[in-house]
Amino acid sequence: MTVLDYAALDAAPLATDPFVHLLVPRFLPPDALAAVAADLPPVGKGGSFPPDSLRLGPAARALMDEMQGPRLRDAIAARLGLDLADAPTMVTMRGFTGPRDGRIHCDSLAKRVTVLLYLNRETDAWARHEGCLRLLRGRDDIEDFAVEVPPVNGTLLVFPNGPTAWHGHRTFVGSRYSVQLNYMTTDAKARSELRRHRISAFVKRLTRAA
Repeated sequence: MTVLDYAALDAAPLATDPFVHLLVPRFLPPDALAAVAADLPPVGKGGSFPPDSLRLGPAARALMDEMQGPRLRDAIAARLGLDLADAPTMVTMRGFTGPRDGRIHCDSLAKRVTVLLYLNRETDAWARHEGCLRLLRGRDDIEDFAVEVPPVNGTLLVFPNGPTAWHGHRTFVGSRYSVQLNYMTTDAKARSELRRHRISAFVKRLTRAA
């Protein structure tokens, strides 16, 4: 079942400040967001997890499947003017942000395109700009941003990676759910990244059990 608002993605302006990106509010509509949020497990530690390492309910699992499907790939490729037909995909989830998260960075160039979907409801923390992703003009100042993205209401953010695609957020500690989809450069890179995330998820499960 299609739950994502592809018409909104097609209509969103392609922005270029501070780097090329697409921002689509409510890409996951409110009713679908409520169903997905109810299907998410509690996550008490930071880090990125492959979806198959988490106990997701059916609505959340269906969302993971749709995000890796051809319709979203084709829509993003068309909007960005890229050929992503043979790009391997990597999907991870985050459910908790710690005090060391959000530092200014560019994503690995093994990731051709980064796609972020935010699954949180609005809270006072986001109104205080804590944990809101900022698209930055440089690598040194979290306050020197062109765009700020509250991680709420099924908002979608898409950008091709590059050496100046700096982003980060002010410190936030607590529950902060997001799905990250990446279109990778090669299968080997995708497998290497996924292997790293799976090992990390396994170690975190062992730590919780201890």
